[in-house]
Amino acid sequence: MADMTEPTAPPARPAPGGPHPDSARLADELSSVAGLLMRRLRTHSARSLLSPTQRSALSRLDREGPMTTAALARAEHVRPQSMRATVGYLHEQGLVARAPDPGDGRQSVVSVAERGRTVLAEVRAAKRTWLTHALDTQLSPGERALVAEAVTLLGKVVEG
Repeated sequence: MADMTEPTAPPARPAPGGPHPDSARLADELSSVAGLLMRRLRTHSARSLLSPTQRSALSRLDREGPMTTAALARAEHVRPQSMRATVGYLHEQGLVARAPDPGDGRQSVVSVAERGRTVLAEVRAAKRTWLTHALDTQLSPGERALVAEAVTLLGKVVEG
């Protein structure tokens, strides 16, 4: 005997360009988990004795190259006075070097010193070690494959 029930309609989809009803909830959950992940990574690299602001400034100099304190403050979205204090501490610790700005002798250009590169490498290694261990011990191979796929998709979100 044939099934006489009506076929079920597929779930309603949002209009093209409109937000999916679950997107706001997903955005909240993703933001929360990303924040927790970042805090855990910072916790496992805290032995460097650098504040998050100091690590961020040092990392930016490493990625983007030498710049003035004012340019670094703009890039980090902090006040120049705050960045001067941050750079001052990094300089006292031997993590950055200062040189006269060739374009404006009144300013100096800050760059990462060799000791700063060593500290950054240690911080990154500590983060990687913790995260590798967590992925290996808390997720199955299939779950790790899903995380790898999610990383690719999240890359599309942040690049788009």
